[in-house]
Amino acid sequence: MSSSSQPQFRYTQTPSKVLHLRNLPWECIEEELVELCKPFGKIVNTKCNVGANRNQAFVEFADLNQAISMVSYYASSSEPAQVRGKTVYIQYSNRHEIVNNKSPGDVPGNVLLVTIEGVEAGDVSIDVIHLVFSAFGFVHKIATFEKAAGFQALIQFTDAETASSARNALDGRSIPRYLLPEHVGSCHLRISYSAHTDLNIKFQSHRSRDYTNPYLPVNPTAIEGVMQPTIGPDGKKKELESNVLLASIENMQYAVTVDVLNTVFSAFGTVQKVAIFEKNGGTQALIQYPDITTAAVAKESLEGHCIYDGGYCKLHLSYSRHTDLNVKAYSDKSRDYTVQDQTLLATQQIPSVPTAPSVWQSHQAAPMYSGSEYATAVPGQVPPGQVPSWNPSAQAGPAAYVSASGPFPGQTYPQSPVSGYATAPTPTGSSPLSLTQPGVPPVRPGGASPPGHPPYYVR
Repeated sequence: MSSSSQPQFRYTQTPSKVLHLRNLPWECIEEELVELCKPFGKIVNTKCNVGANRNQAFVEFADLNQAISMVSYYASSSEPAQVRGKTVYIQYSNRHEIVNNKSPGDVPGNVLLVTIEGVEAGDVSIDVIHLVFSAFGFVHKIATFEKAAGFQALIQFTDAETASSARNALDGRSIPRYLLPEHVGSCHLRISYSAHTDLNIKFQSHRSRDYTNPYLPVNPTAIEGVMQPTIGPDGKKKELESNVLLASIENMQYAVTVDVLNTVFSAFGTVQKVAIFEKNGGTQALIQYPDITTAAVAKESLEGHCIYDGGYCKLHLSYSRHTDLNVKAYSDKSRDYTVQDQTLLATQQIPSVPTAPSVWQSHQAAPMYSGSEYATAVPGQVPPGQVPSWNPSAQAGPAAYVSASGPFPGQTYPQSPVSGYATAPTPTGSSPLSLTQPGVPPVRPGGASPPGHPPYYVR
């Protein structure tokens, strides 16, 4: 036998009257094991559906010689041991007897562990799960989650008897098609008992539900996910929209600050909050708009574009599950533009920027997107030190900005000694906010590229 192929037996193990069988068909039953092993002797005990994939088993013979006989036979036979047409790998077990024939998942309890095969999280709502299992008795609590085994749920009944009746009736069955989204084919339920006896549910949401406590607080962010995902014309799930965008920033050669993100994203509407953070070795940001429509326009317009020319700081956007960010009002990594406390701006400084006055853009000065066209920019004077907002519809020529009063009455705009964009100087040949579109000549926001500068990067 080739050394690269998997051997059916392991010859180095000490013989035992307990044999370990691998690569069994899913949900192999005791009768199938007995049928395979009984020609070699008396079977006194079995343990089925062992392992994460439930495709292993243990078989205990009455005598050691009977186990040796089975191993020796299939070791010399040209026909491997098979169950339902699958080759079964046999070896001696390290144990010398099967002490407990029941795994923890087979010990009856009032909480069921349900694995829903063939679906992703969100395909089967918690209301559908409740509808299916409440046919067998009162369901107290449900908690859903994702594990390596797939989409799973813990379902708590009043007692073990009710849970057992549900398990016996539904294990291996499929949820009715009319309760599933159109893009989902058949899905099967794999049910075992859980060691839990009382689930701890903290919120009512699309992921968890406590039907015994009507006063449990509702998680407003999570409860919105109770709706089934929208299916596009191609039959694929469409991303659930949100008023908060998640921006992943690629090729971070230059600094991207809260002010830079506000300037970029406020071109499409009022930016309420911004938060920057590190995740998986990369830089990401959350940008909150007042509504989904504005966020959708910004996502479509900015996806794949670069903040700086040369392909630097490329944006990849998706919708966040958040709807209202909880951020510090004024820090180097976050900003809450809805806070109307002027003392925040007077007393707090960004540590990473030299002691300079705040230069963040007034969100009221951003052009608002209305209908299918952007609002016409009104020529006006930008106060010294204030970052001008970028107008995506601007063409080469004189810059046009919206003139509007700031959100803080009587606020003055002193001259800033530093650039409003970066904590490091912009390198030669690079300029910020080079958001270009395929097929459109590269244009500096609000005007043409200055003499001597290279053209803006085109995606």
